[in-house]
Amino acid sequence: WGLGRVAALEHPRLWGGLIDLPATIDQRTASQVAAILTPGQPEDQVAIRSSAVWARRLEHAPPGARRPDAEWRPTGTTLITGGTGGIGGHLARWLAAAGAPHLLLTSRRGPGAPGADELTQELKDLGSSVTITACDAADRAQLEETLRYIPADLPLTTVIHAAGVLSYAPITDLSPATLSDVLGPKSHAAVHLHELVQDHPVSTFLMFSSGAATWGSGQQAAYAAANHYLDALAQHRHAHDQPATSLAWGLWSDVGMAADQASTAFLSRFGIHSLHPDLATKALHHAITANATTLTIANIDWTRFTPTFTTGRPAPLLADLPENHQATEPSGTAATPLVEELTGATAAQREQILLDHVQTQTAATLGLPSRVEVPPDKPFSDLGFDSLTAVQLRNQLNASTGLRLPTTLVFDRPTPRELADYLYGQLVGHDRPTEGSILAELDRWEAVGARGEVDPAARRRIAVRMRSLLASWNGGPAASSRDLETATADDMFELISEEFGKS
Repeated sequence: WGLGRVAALEHPRLWGGLIDLPATIDQRTASQVAAILTPGQPEDQVAIRSSAVWARRLEHAPPGARRPDAEWRPTGTTLITGGTGGIGGHLARWLAAAGAPHLLLTSRRGPGAPGADELTQELKDLGSSVTITACDAADRAQLEETLRYIPADLPLTTVIHAAGVLSYAPITDLSPATLSDVLGPKSHAAVHLHELVQDHPVSTFLMFSSGAATWGSGQQAAYAAANHYLDALAQHRHAHDQPATSLAWGLWSDVGMAADQASTAFLSRFGIHSLHPDLATKALHHAITANATTLTIANIDWTRFTPTFTTGRPAPLLADLPENHQATEPSGTAATPLVEELTGATAAQREQILLDHVQTQTAATLGLPSRVEVPPDKPFSDLGFDSLTAVQLRNQLNASTGLRLPTTLVFDRPTPRELADYLYGQLVGHDRPTEGSILAELDRWEAVGARGEVDPAARRRIAVRMRSLLASWNGGPAASSRDLETATADDMFELISEEFGKS
């Protein structure tokens, strides 16, 4: 499911949807699938069950019912995977301040991780005993060995799985090695924890998922798949009366894998704002106390996020959020410096100005150092564009051109040169042929000629005409269409011999 949601963003015109089939498939299932695939059916994420077909929706979480003991407090031993990282360290401090008797922090480097000694002393000063261990949770044997040494007088009662590796790669570039690097510390480690804590008195089993799994995120197919597995595992444990909470997080400020200033600023342009760690831990505490199974916690400006997210295709997933009923398209200005520059330029200069402008805006959208990094004829998809960055480029061009460009702009004009040619037509009008328009005509001719519907004699006459046009284009003599229409076979061969030196 996580992989499929990213495919929808990266390839919106190839992606059909997601159907979750029941464990037992019968004749009714076939008719339900057929109904879902009927043209005009708006849903694209559904689950077929014996009772009904369910469509997926994101909605605001209602205030949760609290546990009988009202407030959650850590007892015994609390295990935190990824415990020496930014988020793991913040959680450890929060738990120590809340009175956690013993904190077991694991990471691949363990005591050798940067700041591990300082973190240990800080947690001890807060009153907790601390053990930091080098353990790769993706390695079942290592994890089993680590759990074996938990003190008997401080049994394992709380598991917080916060380990993970973030990897950016288009879905078409994924390989078994890439998937393994991401799935191992996240989903595989979660399975090991699920299996190995069966004999421990665990009452809290908390997993850190991601918004990339909830709605999808471009170039994070592996990460989305790994995190959505945690959501599914929480549902599985809940169905078997085992404690489980999976929290899908948005961006954290100051700590976390995408907390650097550049990433925060980039995501903010799409309406994805960061959460302060203290606010995040308060939300986490409430989710545990409310005994939630799955929950997404993020700071989203839906009026900015939704138009971006739905660039390539509608998203029924977001349809029930009240904020989206008021979302509006951004508008540009009627006159801009770019338009003024075009006004005083020649036709040839206008074409180059627009191509340079598209390359510059593309580089800015992708965070590239200059427009030199954007080849004119390289597809936007190969440059790393997804639905979010496509809308960002569209919005920037709206502002710089004063136009109201369609949200599908980048998908309809898939290279910088084709996009620049489109802008030329919108801003100037095609008062002269451009390279893009000529190439488009040749593409159409190629598509027609490839069908093989022209008889051989006509093909020979057309070929002579094309060679004549090419000679004229290069400054040589050309035969008129009238000459070609009345020419005999001998005339044709003579023309070829004279113009091209062939017999």
